Amino acid sequence: MTGNGAEGRFRERRAVVTGLGAVTAAGPGADALWEAAVAGRSVVTELSGVDSAGAPYAELPVRIGGRIRGFDAGSLRPELPSGLARRLSDVQLWGIAAADEALRQALRQLTNDPEDANRAPALPWDPARVAVIAATGSGPIQAMQEATRALDARGSRAVPLALSVYGAPDAAAAILSQRYGIEGPAQGLNATCASGAIALGEGLRRIRHGYADAVLVVGMEDCLGAVNLASNANLRALAAGYEGDPAAASRPFDRARAGFVMSQGAAAILLESEDAARARGAEALAVLAGFGASSDAHHATAPHPEGRGAARAVRECLADAGLGSGFAHGVGHGIGSGSRAEAFPDDVEGPALGASFGDGAEDDALIAAEFVDHINAHGTGTQAGDAAELRALTAALGDRAREIPITATKSSTGHLLGAAGIAEAILAIRTLRERLLPPTINLQDPEFPGWDFVTETARPATIETVLSTSFGFGGHNGAVLFTRATEEETE
Repeated sequence: MTGNGAEGRFRERRAVVTGLGAVTAAGPGADALWEAAVAGRSVVTELSGVDSAGAPYAELPVRIGGRIRGFDAGSLRPELPSGLARRLSDVQLWGIAAADEALRQALRQLTNDPEDANRAPALPWDPARVAVIAATGSGPIQAMQEATRALDARGSRAVPLALSVYGAPDAAAAILSQRYGIEGPAQGLNATCASGAIALGEGLRRIRHGYADAVLVVGMEDCLGAVNLASNANLRALAAGYEGDPAAASRPFDRARAGFVMSQGAAAILLESEDAARARGAEALAVLAGFGASSDAHHATAPHPEGRGAARAVRECLADAGLGSGFAHGVGHGIGSGSRAEAFPDDVEGPALGASFGDGAEDDALIAAEFVDHINAHGTGTQAGDAAELRALTAALGDRAREIPITATKSSTGHLLGAAGIAEAILAIRTLRERLLPPTINLQDPEFPGWDFVTETARPATIETVLSTSFGFGGHNGAVLFTRATEEETE
């Protein structure tokens, strides 16, 4: 029994991670993403030639980014029908590849058996109790741009029929549900650069409250189209003038930071209820223990200068993890039983599960901050954004914020926008498992003294929790907390 019926529906359950997948500018696979980040190797290069819609880069004011090269849709196994493969955008194909990898890892099908490779992963769960969430900032935007050019050049009959079927941001969710036979909810989620983190949070809630036994969460973004680059460059949001040294462009928290650097990519995480994973003998890679989200209600692009919305998301994430109530959702800071006595002294009261801030839980979040071991920061390299993020962390975590090692992996990976939250969640999970904190590269002249930024090279560390933050245009904020899986959870 894995949550069916009223009894399972109202019994809160823990969500564990059992599969990871990625296709990024670092190369195919979640391993390639981790290896680039932990080595401090930038994947940002100069852009030349044309974008995926055929528009030239040469005249653009910014011509750098993390570009996926050499991806072969024909390598997907099982192969897509040729007609479908032609109709899908590159970003959707990357999403399928990332999802395939995550599912195969979750189902232990990462083998060289050709028969295994040519089969779609067989779901071990009731298909009606599996969900798909596809997170993206823009979706298959290149398809719309190509169709617009076709309309202008050749008239209405040149506009492809497939645009109506596969041209929406949520189309990938439907494609994935059909590929794997998933019969639960399949939906898109769009919250600009916080899309991935919020999608993970929604997946957590589905599992925790018994609405699903497994949730496939996939983020994808193709943001290196000429139109996207031109628009963001005109907004002066991008790091400009680095065509001669692209690897130096992304500089989170550095005094010389000049904007973010966009990267293409897709990332996928398979969430599963702890009881379902244990019942089939799956390995839990980590626990997704907490989630918080908020809106700034402040400005179309600029963060709240004091980081109020971002701080609220972090506080709610810690409360949601149950840190102050005896690790009720499975946050284990190096402990086996997760008991309240081990977590807090007898005279300290923690927040009720799901507590909202403004009801006295703010002080509890400051206490819970003691159990945050590492932060994978949003850290995009914008002047306003980086400053606001540190103010938010101070507001949420108090003086402890400056003691927590912080990494901004976008310095190496670039900014995957709607997919960033999931890509960085993969890095957070690998950080926990490898006990190695990736560095923030290009942080040569920190503007903000007194913070423990991990720089230059990876830092070994004994950690049990990682907080990952995501903030976006429009004031979207999301935060997720991952914890190490205990021996019991990995059995």
